Amino acid sequence: MDEDTRYEAVCSRDGRFDGAFFFAVRTTGIYCRPSCPAVTPKRSNVLFFATAAAAQGSGFRACRRCRPDAVPGSADHNARADVVGRAVRLIGDGVVDREGVGGLAARLGYSARQVQRQLTAELGAGPIALARAQRAHTARVLLQTTGLPITAIAFASGFASVRQFNDTMRTVYAATPSALRAAAPGPRAAAGPTAGIPLRLAHRGPYRAGPLFDLLQSQALAGVEEVTGPRGARTYRRTLRLPYGTAVAAVDERGGAAASGGATRPGGWLRARLHLTDPRDLTTAVQRLRRLFDLDADPYAVDGRLGADPCLAPLVAARPGLRSPGAADPEELALRALAGRAAAERLVRQYGKALDAPSGGLTHVFPEPAALADGEPGGRVAGLAAALAEGAVRLDPGVDRDEARRALLAVPGVDAATAAVVRARALGDPDVAPPGADVPDSWRPWRTYAVLHLVAAGRWTARPPRN
Repeated sequence: MDEDTRYEAVCSRDGRFDGAFFFAVRTTGIYCRPSCPAVTPKRSNVLFFATAAAAQGSGFRACRRCRPDAVPGSADHNARADVVGRAVRLIGDGVVDREGVGGLAARLGYSARQVQRQLTAELGAGPIALARAQRAHTARVLLQTTGLPITAIAFASGFASVRQFNDTMRTVYAATPSALRAAAPGPRAAAGPTAGIPLRLAHRGPYRAGPLFDLLQSQALAGVEEVTGPRGARTYRRTLRLPYGTAVAAVDERGGAAASGGATRPGGWLRARLHLTDPRDLTTAVQRLRRLFDLDADPYAVDGRLGADPCLAPLVAARPGLRSPGAADPEELALRALAGRAAAERLVRQYGKALDAPSGGLTHVFPEPAALADGEPGGRVAGLAAALAEGAVRLDPGVDRDEARRALLAVPGVDAATAAVVRARALGDPDVAPPGADVPDSWRPWRTYAVLHLVAAGRWTARPPRN
């Protein structure tokens, strides 16, 4: 998009571009999402930025009306296989906060200087600035939804000091942490390790939740996952193994619609709640839920491309906004895809980490690969578990997808069909065709979604899961 096209999107308050770019107004010092319902500024006063971090780095603060920090993530960055896309996904997973820029660069196979240069050239902000913007958003969520002490929030959000935290919040939101907390609508959750954090997981465009919840319900792993409630109003719950602790997450099938406020803001959110043993895991947990529910996808691009095909057009029209389920834990998904459901449930019972206290039907966290490699030396999953534990197979958000596929196929017992499932779900590749399938190139780069449409319509028989 050129700048004139971006300005037209701002004038029409077009929510399809929320998260694709941001605009800032010189005269007010504020940056917004394209669908902001405020009075449209003059073209001469508008600047455009690829990321919120770039706008913040240029001295603009977030609009309190449209909350540009709460937009869906960039569909482009999540789908891309180059170093910029991989870096953005790793930063979203909290790698910079945990391992620094050096750790990010090592995962990508580049020097820190190369990563800094490429991100700055394309996104207008380097890894530290991108992570800083993410920390600020995490802190705002904790301030406005929990009763945690402000000092605890500072460190839980990834800030190195309370002073850095205070300075960043004033810069980004033009308000102190205390003022942000006081301005929060509604009651806050009580402080404590078992307190749930209410969330709105934003998405753009229509969201076809039914088929995704159907899949999650059909594959739910006893002790680790459960789906409750009637169809159309179900709640998916699961345990999560996170860098600093564990969590129980709940996501509702029935979402909310974005208030227009005079704007054209198609989209909305899924309601969620997180119970974290350590609040430092909030950012990582949110990003993993977003990947599981494919919340950063661009349904306009997907449906537009696939709807142009005569074979798929009626299917797309019948299911606009169909999403491709991802994985909350890529290593878990790979092991489950290889083992099958019945065997995976046995592994959970034998090697899974038990929660401190059961939560409904949830009792365990899926076992770590190292535990399976040691406990099942001759089992079906032994080779893959060992490869994951040793790093011979990497499935983190920043891995090169082609390299991951080659590494998977080198593991005894992993066939092309299993590798394709892992690539589509664990690695979030939107362009995976089942091995040997005659899938037209005209469906690129959305072949994963095309197959899902055919499956949903009963015109494609997916490989049955192992039992």
